[in-house]
Amino acid sequence: MPDDDLAPAPARVVAVVVTWNRRELLAESLAAVQAQTHAPVAVVVVDNASTDGTGEVLAGRDDLDVVHLQRNTGGAGGFAAGVAQALTHDPHLVWLLDDDTVPTPEALAELVRVWREHDPGAPRPAVLASRVVWTDGRDHPMNTPRPRPGTTEAERRRAAAVGAVPVRSASFVSLLCDAEVVRERGLPLADYFLWNDDFEYSTRLVRDRVGLYCPRSVVVHKTKVFGSTDADPGERFYFEVRNKVWLFTRAEGLAPSEKVLYAASTARRWARTVRRSRQRPVLRRALARGLRDGLRTAPRPTASVLHEAGWVAPGDVAPDSWDTGELAPGQPFALLLSTYGGDRPDYLRLAFESSVHDQTRRPAQVVLVQDGPVPPELAEEIAHLVATSPVPVTHVDLSDNIGLGPALDAGLRASEHEVVARMDADDVSAPDRFERQLPLIEAGADIVGSGLWEFGADPSDTVGRRTPPTDPDEIRRVITFRDPFNHPTVVYRRSAVLAVGGYTDMALMEDYLLFTRMLEAGAVPGNLAEPLVHYRVGAGAYARRGGMALLRSELALQRRFRELGLTTRTQMVRNVAVRGGYRLVPESVRKAAYRRLLANRTGRARR
Repeated sequence: MPDDDLAPAPARVVAVVVTWNRRELLAESLAAVQAQTHAPVAVVVVDNASTDGTGEVLAGRDDLDVVHLQRNTGGAGGFAAGVAQALTHDPHLVWLLDDDTVPTPEALAELVRVWREHDPGAPRPAVLASRVVWTDGRDHPMNTPRPRPGTTEAERRRAAAVGAVPVRSASFVSLLCDAEVVRERGLPLADYFLWNDDFEYSTRLVRDRVGLYCPRSVVVHKTKVFGSTDADPGERFYFEVRNKVWLFTRAEGLAPSEKVLYAASTARRWARTVRRSRQRPVLRRALARGLRDGLRTAPRPTASVLHEAGWVAPGDVAPDSWDTGELAPGQPFALLLSTYGGDRPDYLRLAFESSVHDQTRRPAQVVLVQDGPVPPELAEEIAHLVATSPVPVTHVDLSDNIGLGPALDAGLRASEHEVVARMDADDVSAPDRFERQLPLIEAGADIVGSGLWEFGADPSDTVGRRTPPTDPDEIRRVITFRDPFNHPTVVYRRSAVLAVGGYTDMALMEDYLLFTRMLEAGAVPGNLAEPLVHYRVGAGAYARRGGMALLRSELALQRRFRELGLTTRTQMVRNVAVRGGYRLVPESVRKAAYRRLLANRTGRARR
């Protein structure tokens, strides 16, 4: 076999360039990006409400994927919108660049090489940063990556073997991000506007992963002057202070010990900045306002900030009232349903028809994801449902079985609407389900679930009922211990899901991880206590809630919660002991515990 046949497929890289009123520099930057020896599969350009004619120039560029914002959201908002758009191109890597950054021809190829070759037996690096020079070839002090404290000799050797250095953070001037990690850990925080947005984001991606500085990858940062960020910033010092306070008190990327270390360094730099300034009163006022707002407020959800700027989540139609968080009444929505080779055709037909044909408020689109090959009988049923549906069906046919989380991500990419309703392939929706749930989404909620009936052989064979918490504060309080949403019942805003990176490949726990990340990011929750879905339990339902496979998923979920900073160490130990122990007890004990603690028992057929 020729050696070429053994070569790995080229990494799919999507470049993201954020611009504001730099039309000429942007043209130079884009030309350099498109001239890379490792060509990006797409180039996303975010126009941050430029007023210098940039929008008109970009309007004629069919070779670019252009996102136009109606309000300047700063670098933070621009990169948040750009990363969300980049993920629709299904990349392996996302390359982030400012509009005054001009990469040398080999810059991207070198980053990709290091990403591929670093420590083949371990997860690939989460972020890789280029060497940034000024126009005269000197290293630019504004974009120096921070070395990783406590790096071991072995870690330094592995990095040096590919010509790199371990780092803890880096800037958006040229930052290559692993798309899998981005999907897991979400988008940049748009409310940072400018300064420290790249520090927050890169540390969030790198936490418990590897970040590398790659000096052979070179880009030119064409700033007007040569200097660092503490060179007399004027009123903008407010954002440095407020965002650092947010970062040290609320951000997930840094461990407590790191926050102490970086906070001390920051205080010294602030003192030096004020001391050297020619406008000390301005900086002192900015310092006071930044401290006040950083301590009193928290960053708004990224989706809300982008909506206010007129951002449209990929594939959506922008509603008229995003600035209030509300949607127009009668909002069209998509139904997202995934099926795979193990599903029964008659169950799928009942799930589909109850959620489409029988609804008093029908979806405007059905996204039916076929997760890998299916038997002929199921294939025939899918074809029949597509042909006879009263609403358009987008059939997403995946060649391989990739699992529920990735399959639902593929379905979200195919959705044409901001509001998406979930449904499983073996459950049954009540006829008024969407008529009841959609008004809560239109009133401002980001995710709304409902209660459900559990049934055995037939929907009339009711064996139990699950009633979720309905108070938003209670939902937020319990979510780090148990899932307050019944996944087959939820309706959510697609943008709120995309803002945290969508579902991830967390077998058996992908929904719980997603919902927790959504609420942590500021999503507004809601639930209806009334059962609006009949949930098929059947034989073996309680056996499936236990066993080693589910225990492994539970442990992986709790590790992920801890890595993302969603739980404390004490909460993690509690969850592993209680939730993990639940997976190991005998089935009879598990059934009794579930009925007593997690579900509200009802009489048979009592409605």
